[in-house]
Amino acid sequence: MTKAISDYYGWRARLGIIYTSSSTIMESDFYAMAPAGVSSHTTRVMLGKVTVDELSKLGGRAVEATRLLATAHLDSIVFGCTSGSFVNGPGYDAELIEELSEVSEGIPVTTTTAAMVLGLETLGLEKVVIVTPYTDEINARAQAYFDAIGHPVLAIKGLGVKTDYEMTRLAPETVYRLARSAWTKEADGMVISCTSLRTLEVIDELENDLGKPVISSNQASFWASLRTAGVEERVPGFGTLLLT
Repeated sequence: MTKAISDYYGWRARLGIIYTSSSTIMESDFYAMAPAGVSSHTTRVMLGKVTVDELSKLGGRAVEATRLLATAHLDSIVFGCTSGSFVNGPGYDAELIEELSEVSEGIPVTTTTAAMVLGLETLGLEKVVIVTPYTDEINARAQAYFDAIGHPVLAIKGLGVKTDYEMTRLAPETVYRLARSAWTKEADGMVISCTSLRTLEVIDELENDLGKPVISSNQASFWASLRTAGVEERVPGFGTLLLT
């Protein structure tokens, strides 16, 4: 018996995620945002504590992860770790994408940081406020990265959390209040950095209350993956970016 096309998972697009071993948020967020016919497929790379040293090693581990995902004949792949794709400074992100693309069997590859930057450029946002769950050391790397690529950081605020598990336990309300406490009206938009944070529940509320667009790691990763896979559907409920 021939099955209808809708009987197959991912008949419209199959999105690949390379995710850190210790986190649990990104897959659920992708499925929450997915329109009909879009599926997500994950492989993982080892990450212990969220430190500069550990994050710097993730790019190398992502090569084999990309090779594995490529065998599933996906439509796009994202390296889903924001700090792991900005921690080594401007230029590293592009180098990492090139390296992963060499083993992706022609499947388009991006990173969460690259997706967020593309989101900023698509929405025409220059000056930003950044909030994160990170330590000051990692936040300093984030600020240096965004400043260097032409998106001045007017304020940055973190929570000093050192493990993915702790980050995944943070309530959306905590993220909302952190964002409100860091906001300055001079900014063009808000960046919420980390694929281990639950942000989807508060993006629309933050945009309403701040009066400016909000870009979060998982939202931007999904948007870039979806568009790269050729699905142009606008998805309401998760901020301005997914309506673009």
